[in-house]
Amino acid sequence: MKKFWVIAAIALMLVVMVVGGSILGSTTYESDSLFTTNTVETAVNTLLSASAADNGETSSASTGILSSTDGSVLDVTEMFTERDLQQTAELEEASYITLTSDEDVLIDEEGVYVLSGSASNVTVWVEADDEAKVQLVLDGVSITNENAPAIYVVSADKVFVTLTGDSSMAVTGAYETSSLDSVIISKSDLTLNGTGSLTVISAKGNGITSKDDLKITGGTYNITAALDGLEANDSIRIYAGDISIASQKDALHSENDKDSSLGYIYIYNATLDISAGDDGIQGNAIVQIDGGTININTSTEGIEGTYVQINGGTINIYATDDGINVSQKSSYDLIMEINGGNITIKMASGDTDALDSNGNLYINGGTLNITANSAFDYNGIGELNGGDITVNGETVTVLTQSMMGGFGGGGMGGRGGKPGK
Repeated sequence: MKKFWVIAAIALMLVVMVVGGSILGSTTYESDSLFTTNTVETAVNTLLSASAADNGETSSASTGILSSTDGSVLDVTEMFTERDLQQTAELEEASYITLTSDEDVLIDEEGVYVLSGSASNVTVWVEADDEAKVQLVLDGVSITNENAPAIYVVSADKVFVTLTGDSSMAVTGAYETSSLDSVIISKSDLTLNGTGSLTVISAKGNGITSKDDLKITGGTYNITAALDGLEANDSIRIYAGDISIASQKDALHSENDKDSSLGYIYIYNATLDISAGDDGIQGNAIVQIDGGTININTSTEGIEGTYVQINGGTINIYATDDGINVSQKSSYDLIMEINGGNITIKMASGDTDALDSNGNLYINGGTLNITANSAFDYNGIGELNGGDITVNGETVTVLTQSMMGGFGGGGMGGRGGKPGK
């Protein structure tokens, strides 16, 4: 405790010297960046974080990595930890494992494990205690299995998969157990990061699954899956990376049937190239996009959730049903909210909608270029408060209800509420 107060006193003196008596300023938000712009606050948080570290898992809230924004539907301040964002592993005490065909690998203790070699019919099992943090470093690994996952996390507090070279993992047949239907599957929180690349092929199932949180903060990924590309029960959180997904179902899918506040998707900044047989991005609770480049080349519905909020980024969507859809999949309010970004939507012909909200639709900013028979379909309130919108080559200044029905028409009523739990 004495150490904490000494650090705090030093931090306070630094603040007073820099700002002449003003202790902490406000955080400024720009649509394409959630990094705090208050360098004094960041310096103080960095000093204080020395006394708050927990197994290398200092939260982003204590370091100023991300700051929440006014109007943000999700609280992003604790989305990522420092270790999530660290793209290299500490190898001083690492264990090195060379894979051998037909020989599973069991990891039952916390630590860093460097995996290398080419092998077939191998599963790397992680079965550690509930407080253990395990880091798997893929150093040019190649695994080809017939019917079982390449990596299976049974238990741990959290598992990091860090890419250092070019690795590949494939399951070529039907999975022996239906509950283990992914090339990488984890019952614990899973973070993917690194500077290398990973190719994932799932001939009969999902690509990568977490039963808790799934985070991607770096690396290059090429995923081909018969079902979902990325799947998580609690959340999918993408901070950075280069991600290509070809899936016969959803490219990104997050759903929690026990807790309606979970099952969300958050994208801060990454490059995603998506070809989906069903939805490009589906978060049953919330989909929030704050930046990045997202190309949804094929989809039934491009982006879908109960509450969809877009604050930034470059988004290109081609869809055969709805470009962006809001429908009741959780207990949150039915809201589509566009505050920023550069969004292009091209719809297939027929009974399709570019923006389809079964609740309210708010466009407050950004640039939208829509090519569609029906641009806007909403059942509640429709408000155009800002932004530049072009529909079929013509500038739009009013949200004209494209489809009959609903109770709100094109009215300019009051702002809808934030999510209720």
